[in-house]
Amino acid sequence: MDTEVGPSGLAKSAAVKLSEMGERTKQFGTAMKDPHQQRRIILVIVCVALLLDNMLYMVIVPIIPDYLADLESEQSEHVHVVIHPNSSANSTSQDKSNKDNLDIQIGVLFASKAILQLLVNPLSGTFIDRVGYDIPLLIGLTVMFASTCIFAFAENYATLFVARSLQGLGSAFADTSGIAMIADKYTEEAERSKALGIALAFISFGSLVAPPFGGILYEFAGKRVPFIVLAIVCLVDGVLVLTVIKPFSNRTRENMPVGTPIYRLMIDPYIAVVAGALTVCNIPLAFLEPTIANWMETTMHSSKWEMGLTWLPAFFPHVLGVYITVKLAAQHPNLQWFYGAVGMVIIGASSCTVPACKTFGQLIAPLCGICFGIALVDTALLPTLAFLVDVRHVSVYGSVYAIADISYSVAYAMGPIVAGQIVHSLGFVQLNLGMGLVNVLYAPALLLLRNVCQMKPSYSERDNLLEEAPQGLYDTIKMEERKGKKKGYSSAGNCLPVDENGFDPFRAQRSFSEESSGPEYT
Repeated sequence: MDTEVGPSGLAKSAAVKLSEMGERTKQFGTAMKDPHQQRRIILVIVCVALLLDNMLYMVIVPIIPDYLADLESEQSEHVHVVIHPNSSANSTSQDKSNKDNLDIQIGVLFASKAILQLLVNPLSGTFIDRVGYDIPLLIGLTVMFASTCIFAFAENYATLFVARSLQGLGSAFADTSGIAMIADKYTEEAERSKALGIALAFISFGSLVAPPFGGILYEFAGKRVPFIVLAIVCLVDGVLVLTVIKPFSNRTRENMPVGTPIYRLMIDPYIAVVAGALTVCNIPLAFLEPTIANWMETTMHSSKWEMGLTWLPAFFPHVLGVYITVKLAAQHPNLQWFYGAVGMVIIGASSCTVPACKTFGQLIAPLCGICFGIALVDTALLPTLAFLVDVRHVSVYGSVYAIADISYSVAYAMGPIVAGQIVHSLGFVQLNLGMGLVNVLYAPALLLLRNVCQMKPSYSERDNLLEEAPQGLYDTIKMEERKGKKKGYSSAGNCLPVDENGFDPFRAQRSFSEESSGPEYT
C-alpha cells in the first residue's frame, strides 16, 4: 500500500509544481504585455550588456601584461638557447628591448578595441536607424560572446589581438543600440535621465570592478576562468534578448521613421559641442589607466594589490554623481549644461592634483573627483543628445548615440598609445596638468547649450537644418499652419512647448514623421 501512495504523492506534487510554473509563465507573459514592465526588463537586459562590455574592456588589465610577459620570456629563452646555447652576453640590452617591445604590444592590444569601435560606429549607427535597436543588440552580444571565448583559449599575441578587435566590433553594435533603445523607450525627460543614469552606473561598475575580478580569478584559477564566466553571462543575456525582446518577430521597426543621416547630425553645432565634451571629460580616465600603475610603483613603491584596487573606490562617487545629477535634472532640467560644466571643472582640478599625491590614500581623493565629474558630465549630456534629436531632427537615436560612442572611442583609442609617449617625453606631471587644463578650458563651451531646453520642435527648423524641401502637399500645408499659429510654453517645469490650444507639437512631430518618411506610410 505504501508503495502505491509514494509514487502517487510524487505525481501530485509534480503536477502542483508544473501548474505553479505555468501560472508564473502566464504572469510573466502578462507582465511583458504591460509597456511599463516591458521597458523595465529591457533596461535590465541593456544594463547587463553594458556591464559585460565594460568588464571585458577592463578585465584584461591585470591579466594580459603578465600573460604576455610569460609568453615573451618563453620565446626569448627558446631563441637564446637555439642561437646562442652557451652565450650570456648582451642579456641586459636584450631584456630592455624585450620590455620596450612588450609595452608597445600591450598598448596596441588595449587600443585595438577602441580603434575598431571608432571605425565601425558610423556604419553601426546607420544600420541601427534602418533596422531598429533589437537585432543590432543581438548581433553585438553574439560577437562579444565569440570574442570572449577566443580570449579564453588564445595562446599567442595574434589571437589575442583578433579577440580584442572583435570586442570592439561587438561593442559598436551592442553599446549604441542599447543606449538608443533606452532613449526610445523612455520618452519623458525625467524618466530618460534616470534610466540612462542607471545604465551609466552599470558601465562604471563594470569598468571599476573588472580589474580586481580578473586579477583574483587569474591568480587562483588561471587565465581562462574570468573569460568563461563573462562568456556565460553574455550567453544568458543573448537568450533573454531572444525570449523577451524577440527581435525577429518584432514588427515595430517597419513603422519607424527614417532617421537623420549621421553626417548631418555631426555638423549640428549643439551635438558637436556635446560630443566634444564627452571626449574631453573621458581623456583623464583613458590616459591615466595605462600610466598610473607605473607611476605609483616608481613614486610610491605601491604594492600589487594597491595598483589593482586603484580605481575601485572611485565607483562610489561615480554612482553618487549619477544620483545627484538625475535628481537635479528632474527639478531643474534647463540647467543640464551647467551640471556638465561643473563636472568638467571638477575633472580638471582633480587631474591637476594627481601628481601631488605621495601616498595611496592621498591618491584616492583626486581619482574619486575625476570619476564624480565624469558622472556629472555623462548623466547630464547623454539625455541632452536624445532631446536635441527630438527637437531638431527625427526621433530615431541610433546615429546620435553612435556619435557619443565615437566620442568615447576617440579618448580610449588615444589613451594606451599616446599617454605613454607623453609620459616618456614630457613627464607624468605635464600629462595631468595638460588634461586638467583642457577640461577647464572646454567647460565654457557648454554655455552654447543653455537655451536648448527652450527649443521648439518645428518642421521649418528641421527643413532649414537638413536643407530638405517639405515632403508633399500635406507637409507644406501643415508648415504654413504652424507658421501662422502663436506658440507658448508650459510653466510646470516642462521644457517642451505647447500652443495656445494645448496642442503638443513634440508628439505631433513623431507621428507626422512616421506618416511622411516614405511611400509606405501613405
